[in-house]
Amino acid sequence: MNDTPNTATPPDHLAIDPASPHFDRSALERGVGIRFKGVERTDVEEYSVSQGWIKVALGKKVDRHGRSLTIKLTGPVEAFFHDRAGEPAETGDGENHEG
Repeated sequence: MNDTPNTATPPDHLAIDPASPHFDRSALERGVGIRFKGVERTDVEEYSVSQGWIKVALGKKVDRHGRSLTIKLTGPVEAFFHDRAGEPAETGDGENHEG
């Protein structure tokens, strides 16, 4: 398992499958976003920035072990962390409270 320190850049290669050698729980919990060919994707199962590819699920198809089948798409990949720490805290009632 990879150890991701608190840095501004996500890992070069990351997978969501816990059996993968590129699985990194701390990076996934922090929230990694992927921009592929300039469009943000939310269906990425694995990516490599340096090699320029992402793997996405191929519909609902599964292999004989029950894992989803994936297809590798090549192109420019940009990985980033979602800034969860910088999000404003909600009051819970949705109203604007002014003093």
